[in-house]
Formats: sequence, C-alpha cells, structure tokens
Amino acid sequence: MQLPFAESFKIKMVETIQKSTCQEREQWIKEAKYNLFNLKSEQVFVDLLTDSGTGAMSDKQWSELMLGDESYAGASSYYKMKKAINDILGFPYFLPTHQGRAAENVLFSVLVKEGMIVPGNSHFDTTKGHIEFRKAKAIDCTIDAAFDTNQRHDFKGNVDLEKLEKVLTSYPLEKIPMIIMTITNNSAGGQPVSMQNLREVHELSRKYGVRVVFDSARFAENAYFIKQREAGYADKSIKAIVKEMFSYADAMTMSSKKDAIVNMGGFIGFKDEDLFKQASVFGIIFEGFVTYGGMSGRDMNALAQGLDEGTEFDTLDSRIQQTAYLGNQLKKFGVPMQEPFGGHAIFVDVKRFLPHIPKEEFPAQTLAIELYLEAGVRAVEIGAILADRDPVTRENRYPDLELIRLAIPRRTYTNNHMEYVAVALGNVFERRNEIKRGVKILKEAPIMRHFTVELERL
Repeated sequence: MQLPFAESFKIKMVETIQKSTCQEREQWIKEAKYNLFNLKSEQVFVDLLTDSGTGAMSDKQWSELMLGDESYAGASSYYKMKKAINDILGFPYFLPTHQGRAAENVLFSVLVKEGMIVPGNSHFDTTKGHIEFRKAKAIDCTIDAAFDTNQRHDFKGNVDLEKLEKVLTSYPLEKIPMIIMTITNNSAGGQPVSMQNLREVHELSRKYGVRVVFDSARFAENAYFIKQREAGYADKSIKAIVKEMFSYADAMTMSSKKDAIVNMGGFIGFKDEDLFKQASVFGIIFEGFVTYGGMSGRDMNALAQGLDEGTEFDTLDSRIQQTAYLGNQLKKFGVPMQEPFGGHAIFVDVKRFLPHIPKEEFPAQTLAIELYLEAGVRAVEIGAILADRDPVTRENRYPDLELIRLAIPRRTYTNNHMEYVAVALGNVFERRNEIKRGVKILKEAPIMRHFTVELERL
C-alpha cells in the first residue's frame, strides 16, 4: 500500500483561536463597513485573507532571530542576506526593503515616468498601483486561457508572446522601461509561468532592448510547478530550477513575506550595478541605509534562512499539497474554481458561483462577506473592487475574472481547518440562490481602494 501524504514538519507551539456566533459576526462585519480588512483578528476563526507574512517560521529561523546584528551600517545580517540572494537567486547586488510594495516603490522611482507603458502578466494590485500613481499604464499580456477557469492549462500564468510583441512594436521603446513577469501570476489565480515562457520573454526582451523584472513573491512555488509539469525538469532540484528562472531576469522585486516565510521583509535584486546605484538613492530616502533598508538585523537573518528552506522540495510539497487538499474538498461541493489549483491559494470563480449578482454590485465582495458570516472565515476579493477605477475616466473596471481568494498561510493551519473552510463555502454554495443582492460603495480612496473601501449591503 502506498503511504499517504504527511507534512514535512511537526508542531512545536500553538496559538488559541476563538469561534464566534453568527449574530456576533453580523455585528462585526457591519461595524467594519463590510470590508474584511477592517475586522479585528480575534473576530476571525480561519484567516485566509493573505499568505503574506502570516506563515509560521521554523525553529532555525527563530534561532536566526537571536543572532541578528542590529548595527545601523554594515551589519553581518546584511551580508548573510546578500550571500543567500546571490547564491540562491544569482543577483550580485541587492537593496533590502521592509516589504514587496516598498521594493516596487524604490525601483519604480528610478524606472517609471509619466506616460510610460509597462507590459506584463496580470500585474498585481500594488504593482499596478505604483505604475498608475506615476501616471503610467500597465498592459496585461497574459494568455487567454488564464481567463477561462474551466480550461485545463499547466501554465496559465504565461505571457502571450504575440500580445507582448504587439506592445513592444506599438510604442516607442524609450517609453517601455521594463516587462514585468509575476511568478506565480497571483491575479490569474496563483498560476505558474513555464520556464519556456520565461526564456522566450527574455529572448524577446533582448530583441527589443527592454529589461525584464520579475515580481518574485512566490518564485519558489513557480519552480515547484515547473518541476512537476514541465518536460525536462522532473529530476532537477528546486534550487537549480530557481537559478535558471532568474537567469532570464535583469532585476527582481521580492515580498519575502511569502516564499521566504518571514513576517516582514523584502528586497530588490539587480544584475546591473548602475541601476543598483540609482535605486540606492531612493532606497535611502524611502527605506533606510543600504545595508538595512527598513529591516532589522534579526529579520534579515530569518529571511536568509527562509530563502534556503523555501527552496527545498519538501517544504513546497507540504504547502502546495495542502492548497490542493482544500481545492479537492471544495470540488466535492461543486464549488467553481480556477483550475488547475494555484500554489498559494484557491481562487473561487464568482461569476459561476453567483451569476445572478450583477457586476455593478461587486459579487466577489458579496461572496467574501457571506463566507465570513457563515463560519468566521476571512477571504479576500480579487475582482472589480481590487481592479479599481480607470485612472483617466474614473469608471469602474470590471475584470474578466471575478474571484475570491482563499490564501493559505504557510505551516499554520491543519487539514481539519481546510475541511472546515470547504464545508463553510459548500454551505454558502448550497444557499447561493438566496443571496439576492450585492453591495455598493459608500466611500473609497482614489487609488488602491480595496484596502479601505466602505460598503453597504443592498
């Protein structure tokens, strides 16, 4: 008999979480203006809002915290992090930042100017926000298969090369500062990008003289899918695959709160010393001196250790198997999802779940509210609220995919929690026709509104 799957870790410490009543949750979500970001953590039973900074660090990472060098300049922790980034990812120059969006802010302050065009594969919210804040435009070149949740495709995160080349030939090249490759492609459902696609994008970039920047938050999960799905990589280690992936990038931004499994931290990796020096000016202004950049020494130590652990097959296998476990449990209830399942989250297809709720009533946010009311499970909307308004016309943008994301923190919950979530969402699916109306916006910020939006149920 084949042995069943078992996690590659054991639990050393636990944290108590509290259940609540439906009546309590009704009151709490109303007080939160129907924005799940406004809920207090103790009002949530299973928190799948994000996998960013919410994972459980290992014993070795906790040990590294105690060895942190908190010197303002030239700390040994900086050099430990520098070595890990160069050895594992292949970037000789880097700037630490306090998280991924800070890395984008520093890098884009050098590269992105008003009127520029930034093509890529489904830029995530902070990426698009930083681009549009600078009065530039993000153009999505993701393959069409990504927007059909029923279609089977191993690498739905891929860039459509014809779409990309059309952008590169339609605008002056001096107006295109970079091509952004998001690995994995979060907005399309945590979908991976193939090595072949990374290679071909790199070749196209050389043809037109445009740099390639990887948004690398879940690069290790991307490498795992390449190993599992792409011909020629089954016998290669995750670290070897990672090294090849980043050979096709000129620079990278990293939210280390994902695949480096830390609670806070990020960085920018560079291969070009001149670009590194230009970005260092903004790094000092926005984040701190170049050898700490908004991070404590202890966090840099934990990050360096996390990069090593996060690029080991067993760590990734445990993590991605749990995501698939939740997806397979939801399939038993008929819940429509983006398939194949992503690495860090299950993405529920709300257009198929609540087809009777019009897009103007934000069905994904409506479903996220219903899941919280059902069982105290917090998810996040990846739909029209997150897509924000067009920066020129100020009209709502309605994306092809209207999703809720169930993002699973690393090494945090058991499969019993996943079953709890599956039954909760299954219950909502069973009563979906009883959900008659959605929500409307009362107050919103001019950009990246989803974090602070105030809503009202219709």
